[in-house]
Amino acid sequence: MADLGGRRSASAPRRRSPGLRPRAWCCSFAAAPQSPDCRSSVHHNINPAKLPPKPPYAGSFYSSPSPSSKLGLGIIDPRRIYSPGRVSPIDSDAPLDPLPEIADSVSVVTATAESEPELPDPAPKERSLAPPRVERRDCGGLREKSLDLRLSVKGKDGRCLVMELDSKVLSRSSSFFAAMVLDSSRKISDAMEDCRGIEVGGVEDMEVFRATIELMYEKDPMRWLMKVGVSRAIDILEVSSTIMFERGVTSCLRYIEAVPWSENEEEKLKNLFARSTFEETISQDVLARLCPQGWRSSGDLSVQLIQSVTNGTSSNARKEMQSLVNGLLCKSSVYQKDPAGLNKESLYSICHSCLNSLVELFEEASDSVPIDHETMTRERKPLIERVSKQVENLNWLLEILINNQMAEDFVGLWADQEDLMRMHEQASPMVRYELSRISATVFIALGKGKLQCRGDVRSGIFHGWFAPMLMDFGWLQRCSKGLDVRMLEESMGQALLTLPLKQQQSLFEEWFRCFAGSGTECPNLSRAFQVWWRRSFVRSIEVRN
Repeated sequence: MADLGGRRSASAPRRRSPGLRPRAWCCSFAAAPQSPDCRSSVHHNINPAKLPPKPPYAGSFYSSPSPSSKLGLGIIDPRRIYSPGRVSPIDSDAPLDPLPEIADSVSVVTATAESEPELPDPAPKERSLAPPRVERRDCGGLREKSLDLRLSVKGKDGRCLVMELDSKVLSRSSSFFAAMVLDSSRKISDAMEDCRGIEVGGVEDMEVFRATIELMYEKDPMRWLMKVGVSRAIDILEVSSTIMFERGVTSCLRYIEAVPWSENEEEKLKNLFARSTFEETISQDVLARLCPQGWRSSGDLSVQLIQSVTNGTSSNARKEMQSLVNGLLCKSSVYQKDPAGLNKESLYSICHSCLNSLVELFEEASDSVPIDHETMTRERKPLIERVSKQVENLNWLLEILINNQMAEDFVGLWADQEDLMRMHEQASPMVRYELSRISATVFIALGKGKLQCRGDVRSGIFHGWFAPMLMDFGWLQRCSKGLDVRMLEESMGQALLTLPLKQQQSLFEEWFRCFAGSGTECPNLSRAFQVWWRRSFVRSIEVRN
């Protein structure tokens, strides 16, 4: 108990000295401790709306004073430090002196300013009214010690750009500026040589003009142009041509010729060459890309492309190329077409070639010609696939002819294919129905009014291919290959109604017998049949009465 009592007496709190003020513990939720960091009397008299000007050596006084600055001002005793990770101060054994009272912030600022050594004023003889001559970096990034010319550029929009340049480089680069610099040198005295100035007005694009001046000071113009791009290089080319900057013209043309162009950049370059004239020796490479000489018409080239597509062996590649050529030949295409258009004779020459190949294939299918085993080994493709290829070619050619209003002769050409009509009856249904796909395209074009053929031509196409269509319609439904069967039925009826009534009667009688026996395997022409019936009997009776 004595020991316990001794321990309690030892652990009892010491009595404070009369001169020390009480401290608040770090874990207390009471008011902030009366430490030097939180002394309310320091800024008690400061008016926040009228702070004194901030001195250069007391930048942190109004925000959060650092301990080092407080040490210099006498706010924090040098023996009193803060322990890392703790808030409460660590007292030394010696008692602290009373903290000094701060009257106001102005006195603190004054004390802070006075604590720093003042820089001595320079001697009067060292001062100069003229600004010191320093080495400047010119527009192109080159070090020039003599920037003796001031160039003022005024734009059409009212803006002004002033550049300090080396007159020697400017005169050496541009004969246009060389004359202006020489004229300005004559007008001013020798004493004012450093203040020479020239002025250029009415500039369209200030940035392009400034970039052109920068190009004069570049050691590697090609690398610099590569950074700005083709569009800006075309603009710089135009300005360089205007101010007779020959090195800039040559560099721009060399760069433009060596890089790809977008369509907008190509159009921009064409407009520039239409407005400006360049030496042929330096612009012939660019002109060769813009306007190639010895070029054939687009129509001849299109026929050559069509010929290449029809001779293709890959089905997928042929379809992709067909779409590409259709886009080039479309009337709404963005590409400018030759006013002469496609060569009609060349297109029909390709049609005859495809028809001859089709006849040979059907002769092979009917075994009417001897089979060449060497040819079969070379082809390595089944007969049905080769027939389908030629049919697709003919349908594609017919669509091109229809779009260019040249397809009337194709109707007569297809109506005269007696050999194919004869072999159609002998061929297998899997092969012969391909011929009806060509007839379907012709019937749809006639029924929609896209073809305006003579009456004898329309009668010939129905006389030769109407019966095969009735036989192959079931196969067309099952293997349409993109064919709209309902549109075919409607168009066949409309085209049939354009024939004389007597011929309509014989064809509708033939359809009626086929439809009664085959049903859905035969095209449904009932609507057209009703129209023919009213025209032939009902309305004719009304007219006679």
